Amino acid sequence: MNISLFSPCRLALLSAFGLSMIASSASAATDFKNLKNLNQSEFNQLAKDFSAAGSYKAITPATPLGITGFDLGAEVSFTSLNNNQVWQKAGADISTLPMPKLHITKGLPFNIDVGASMVSVPDSDIKLMGFEARYALLEGSAATPALGVRAAYSKLSGVDQLDFNSKSLELVVSKGFLMVTPYAGVGRVWGKVTPRVGSLQAQSPTASKVFAGVNANFGLFNVAGELDRIESNQTVSVKLGFRW
Repeated sequence: MNISLFSPCRLALLSAFGLSMIASSASAATDFKNLKNLNQSEFNQLAKDFSAAGSYKAITPATPLGITGFDLGAEVSFTSLNNNQVWQKAGADISTLPMPKLHITKGLPFNIDVGASMVSVPDSDIKLMGFEARYALLEGSAATPALGVRAAYSKLSGVDQLDFNSKSLELVVSKGFLMVTPYAGVGRVWGKVTPRVGSLQAQSPTASKVFAGVNANFGLFNVAGELDRIESNQTVSVKLGFRW
């Protein structure tokens, strides 16, 4: 048997392909081709939905990776849209926005982790690059939880009629039990959504965020799930990959 076939990078790509197929089967056309059809109030509603969906989602506990640690994998998030009729008017006939993602996170000295991600939405020109930095205020132990603070940034590309970026700041706590680590957190998201057509004005939605999830390690293989809520938008995320 050729062990190289089962290298972490190959398996992460296979996971990404599988998750992308799931996301693709759940989506219709998701491009913004008709933003000019929206009035300002409708664009404001779309901006809130997109800020919730496009903001960075780490899907990881507070425990630092350590200087030799990596987290490599693929994930998909599904965000419910509160204003799907507005999205349809703008050219995106969906009620849930899927976001398949590849990510890598690296542990550094002094309880610092840094990460990057890339999103490509099926049947769409929507692409997002994301970056995060996390500092573990408490490392955690067998008896005590880990506590971390995370700053993140996400930026849209590929869409002719729309610019978007978001910044977020989160506080996350987690506690490991054997192979399973539940976690939860709160945060704040600052979005900026700028139209490139018509007379629509840019919007800067700001929203509170709460989230909870669970991470499970099986040797090197890692599985995680998370539920987050940004204002009234709910997102469900699943991650497959490798964490050590």
